[in-house]
Amino acid sequence: MESTELSEEKTSTQPRNSSFPSWKLTAREILATKTQNYFARTKRTKHILMQVAFSIGLGSIWRFPYLCHRNGGGNFILMYFFMLLLFGIPLLYMEMIMGHWLRVDNIRVWKQLVPWLGGVGYASVLVCILISLYHSVIITWSISYLGNSFDNSLPWNQCPPVKTINVTDLSCLRTVSHQYFWYRSTLSASGHIEEGVEALVLQLTLGIFAAWCILFLIMITGLKTSMLILVFTVFLPCILLLCFLIQSLFLEGAIASLRHMVTTELSAWASLDLWRQAGSHVLYSLGLGMGTTINFSSYKAGEDNYIQVASLMALVNLGTSLLVTSIIFIVLGFWATTSGPTCVEKSVSKLMKLIKRGVLPQDAKPPEDILLLPPLDYLEWISRLPQHLQNQIIRFSPSCSIKTQKGKFMEGPGLAFAAFSQAASLCPGASFWAILFFLILVITGLNTLIRILEGITYPLQNSISIFRRYPKLLSVFVCLGGFLGSLIFTSHAGSYIMSLFDDCLVPLTLIIIVAFQNVALAWIYGARRVREEIFGDLGRLLWSFLTVLWCYVTLPGLLALTTISLLQLYQTEPPYYIAWNSSMSQEVKQPYLQGTLSWVTFLSVLAFLPIPIYPLQHWWYLQDHIASDPFEKLQSKKMPLVPPKPWPKHGMKSQEGNKDSSSKRSSLSLTRGLNLNSWRFSLPLSSQSSSWFGLPVMNSLTSTLSTRSFSLPVSRQVSPALTPIDNSDQHVKTKDENQHGNSAQ
Repeated sequence: MESTELSEEKTSTQPRNSSFPSWKLTAREILATKTQNYFARTKRTKHILMQVAFSIGLGSIWRFPYLCHRNGGGNFILMYFFMLLLFGIPLLYMEMIMGHWLRVDNIRVWKQLVPWLGGVGYASVLVCILISLYHSVIITWSISYLGNSFDNSLPWNQCPPVKTINVTDLSCLRTVSHQYFWYRSTLSASGHIEEGVEALVLQLTLGIFAAWCILFLIMITGLKTSMLILVFTVFLPCILLLCFLIQSLFLEGAIASLRHMVTTELSAWASLDLWRQAGSHVLYSLGLGMGTTINFSSYKAGEDNYIQVASLMALVNLGTSLLVTSIIFIVLGFWATTSGPTCVEKSVSKLMKLIKRGVLPQDAKPPEDILLLPPLDYLEWISRLPQHLQNQIIRFSPSCSIKTQKGKFMEGPGLAFAAFSQAASLCPGASFWAILFFLILVITGLNTLIRILEGITYPLQNSISIFRRYPKLLSVFVCLGGFLGSLIFTSHAGSYIMSLFDDCLVPLTLIIIVAFQNVALAWIYGARRVREEIFGDLGRLLWSFLTVLWCYVTLPGLLALTTISLLQLYQTEPPYYIAWNSSMSQEVKQPYLQGTLSWVTFLSVLAFLPIPIYPLQHWWYLQDHIASDPFEKLQSKKMPLVPPKPWPKHGMKSQEGNKDSSSKRSSLSLTRGLNLNSWRFSLPLSSQSSSWFGLPVMNSLTSTLSTRSFSLPVSRQVSPALTPIDNSDQHVKTKDENQHGNSAQ
């Protein structure tokens, strides 16, 4: 949605010279100035709301609760908060300031900073493709629940009609009906990941087709994100979640459930898997490594305080996650409290009332001592009844588990859907609340997926000329490929394959990509050098504490998370996923087979291929280029060196930086277009020491790879369709270098 507003960003307000006497301003000029200031503030607020809306996405509502429940509640929350402060906010600020500084997409930003790591941007695009595939099936699940919410009697409140179940095994009575509805009615889940891949579930296939059709219409029509839609997607989910929380607080076991959610055990911190899942979710929930933050910051207008915006996004993300998790933990506590003997007592009481009212015959009356027997004896008594009585008892049984649940009720990715369907059922006018919640979930999922698809389409339009001339053609390819690739998640084992992507594949790729980004900016390009150039271009001085975090905290942490992820994936005991055992009517842990994990290895290697291929491709092209034009290196030596800039004083104002911003940006882009050895010599010695380009080993490699310019002039053009820039045009760049060399002579 946001990419359609790029044409609006081209107009920027220029403040009137402060030396001009204010008493000479006419009333029309004063009104025009106030109007410009109002629209500037409105646009800035709109952009902040866009980023906050992205933070209230599927990562907060869907992913955080089941990870928190799987890892013991308070242990995961405390670990997530710790890593959000040390990793999330600094890395989010890093991507924001890079996009705002260079004003290019996430592919070209690395070509400008570190040319031989230009493939990192392409790897981000491939990761966005993987994420978009299984994000679309989450929207499909929401659409399925939304369609079922229009029934007067919500179908998940009781066991399904007898024609859709096998009444002889009484499977629905062994678990809560909401969990049964999720696995049997919504997913038609198979027993394990290797079973049922070849068969698709019809309703899910139709739902995923509808989801990609909606996305295609949004992309080709260019629907604008209005302020009303942003307010709707930001504030209405929070208000609705607060209503659910207030309603849930009156359930049985609510206080005990909240106490369990915040309980922490220090011994759990020794689990490496806890560190891996908390760290990877920080990157996932904030969109780090996907390129969405860099793209959004590159074309937005206004001068934001990005450390405040990053902190606000992290705070809203954490608050929404805790609010959703509180509701889900209360619902889980309610299920645990009402299962077993309590559920048998409730069932017997309801049967007796129906017999007295004449709804059920006297033959359906349970034995007198049924409450003194174990809960499973109640199921055996039902199984001995005639089939027509079994059908009636199952139909009128309450939505609780007859069987005592020793383990957790749900640990899989469907926890949020089952829990919120229960929370909506407890409200008066349950259908209305269910429709409202799942409609918001669909809109939130579409908003999140649109931002992820922008991480694919926006850089590809700038990099490939045919997509720049025909942007709708790219939308066709993306949506058609996304639909075909998402069909695997609509099979009977689709939810298990989605768990494989979400738990093993995507976290590993995100961690490694963000680690490459951190190394490139903080150590190869140089953190101190970044501070100098950002001050010269933007007139602002980066907080030195953040550069320290980039160099000595976030990078070692990312390398540690990478090691943990690889050990978890290839350890002796393979990772597991949560599967549905229909005979036992409960979830079980199933280990991934080696053949399944080999797909993770293959897709991971495929996602990282652009990183080594990009420099090899240009090295191969460079050898042929040097052989055909041996005098180019002599011409490059005639390039004049840029005089070193003095270290800015802390007390300086940003007026001079803003005044000469255009000339400094053109000088910066020209400097990046020269040989990387010229970059090194044009900086102070203190800056050279903080960059790997100052090392003799890297000198030969970087000088070889950078003879051909990989960068472009930094442009304030914000529309991908209006920026006809081609990074691969060698003749234009050679012509510019020759002109520059002649002027120097």
